[in-house]
Amino acid sequence: LKEGNDPIMTNTVKQLSKSVREYKRDAILTLVFVIGEVAMDVVIPMLISNLIDYGITPGNMDYIYTVGFQLVVACLVALALGVLSGRHAAKASAGFAKNLRKDMYYNVQNFAFSNIDKFSTPSIITRMTTDVTNVQMAFQMVIRVAVRSPIMLISALFMAFRLGGKMAMVYLIVIPLLGFGLYFISTSVAKIFKRAFKRYDTLNAVVQENVSGIRVVKSYVREDYEIKKFTDMSDGMRQDFTKAETRLALNMPMMQLCIYSTMTAIFWFGSRFILSGGMTTGNLMSLVTYTMQMLNSMMMLSMVFTMIVMSRASMERIAELLRETPDIQSAPDGVSEVKNGSIEFKNVSFSYKGEGTNPSLMDVNLSIRSGETIGIIGSTGSAKSTLVQLIPRLYDTTEGEVLVSGVNVKNYDLEALRNSVAMVLQKNVLFSGTIKTNLRWGDENATEEEMITACKHAQADDFIQSFPDKYDSRIEQGGTNVSGGQKQRLCIARALLKKPKILILDDSTSAVDTKTDAMIRDALANDLADTTKIIVAQRVTSIQDADRIIVMDEGRINGIGTHEELLRTNEIYREVYTSQQKGGDEENAQNE
Repeated sequence: LKEGNDPIMTNTVKQLSKSVREYKRDAILTLVFVIGEVAMDVVIPMLISNLIDYGITPGNMDYIYTVGFQLVVACLVALALGVLSGRHAAKASAGFAKNLRKDMYYNVQNFAFSNIDKFSTPSIITRMTTDVTNVQMAFQMVIRVAVRSPIMLISALFMAFRLGGKMAMVYLIVIPLLGFGLYFISTSVAKIFKRAFKRYDTLNAVVQENVSGIRVVKSYVREDYEIKKFTDMSDGMRQDFTKAETRLALNMPMMQLCIYSTMTAIFWFGSRFILSGGMTTGNLMSLVTYTMQMLNSMMMLSMVFTMIVMSRASMERIAELLRETPDIQSAPDGVSEVKNGSIEFKNVSFSYKGEGTNPSLMDVNLSIRSGETIGIIGSTGSAKSTLVQLIPRLYDTTEGEVLVSGVNVKNYDLEALRNSVAMVLQKNVLFSGTIKTNLRWGDENATEEEMITACKHAQADDFIQSFPDKYDSRIEQGGTNVSGGQKQRLCIARALLKKPKILILDDSTSAVDTKTDAMIRDALANDLADTTKIIVAQRVTSIQDADRIIVMDEGRINGIGTHEELLRTNEIYREVYTSQQKGGDEENAQNE
């Protein structure tokens, strides 16, 4: 399984073996029962040989009854051991797969945004489903078949030499040839399977993208294009697996050739030895049985090797996800309390690809007082969202430092920091469940009165009350049964339930009308006076009443000031305001 001195595979096996844990006992019992089963399978041909030579041939009925009873007992014991080994192997492999999924899922939950960016969502899903299934099957074959086959091969070969003498030399010719052929076929498909599993990721991405964006696909009548894209990917997988399976299909003809050739040789030489008195009929029958056991063991080893080759790519992909260390972790003995909502950026630069590579933020210096309301505006790609994501350590700075309440965010306990920062991201996400269960993501112990208050501040209570089941109304996965504006308001209410020291609204009112937007801002100003509020927006009206407004341009702060100050001093802000005012005047004229 470790494939010689391959350090990558060796480390992969060590990594995955940690997930066996409580199912180690079942794996060990499987090995014990398999060894017992092999012992019975080796004894049974000897009993048959004795039964023929000393019972049936001379007509000794007492011997026939005695050995026949032993034969029945041996068969029943072998059957029982086989059932037990299969039961424990299934339990161990299924438990191993469960632990693998659990370990991967738990590790993903600890990922920073940068880690999630490294692995695509479809890839993570494929690793936790298809790849785990492949590894589960390989594990079951390893603890059962990969133990049984070598022991059976060696035991049967020993017994064959014991019974057949020089005639058993035929095995020394057939077995190496068969082993070489099986090894060559199995290794030749390794690269094909590795490529095929990468196609799985791409195919899953195509399906996920299509299903999640099905409304857009239909509105632009792009069904044929999407079908062709899916068909091309699916056909590529078909070609890979057809090529691999075609090569693997050579296993059986080659095995049959070896079996029939060996059997022919055994019967040819065996009949001559029987006629010359050098071998009994019982010995020949036992020799034939051992021959079948040996060749079947070789075939089973080939299947195990093939399964390992198929699952090797899956094992490496799973281990890669398990080995991934979160880029952002809580500081040892980190600060557990955020005293206030003051924020300071000191010479902050940031790049998604690492230091010195295509920076998104450059040399940002900014100080925000606790309780202050800050607006952030700028063109698309000006790094507005990137700036605010550094506050709760969704990403870490490449250079410089971010301080919250006078403490570097890297010195906080992550849970304490993020519990004090409520952030409504650009992409609002609701989970399947009721409105209540979604709101309680902000505070799992929130009372109904607290939820209603938060929803009133977010201007969500009115539309919730219009639903038949009100706060017990069902939300479909992704919030597909509520409008974009309703989804945004529910996400704001959820954030408010955290009672945060810092509230960040990252363009989270873009889908609501200006009147509702103004009502939300008024509620936040009046009821969250001590909370630092950062509002990222595209509309000037959403931030013009802020204490200060930050204008971002190409990853730098282009200007800071009040609405009136920026209209006088900042060209970018003035252009945005003028264009939006002109658009608003034209819209009002059309309405009139």
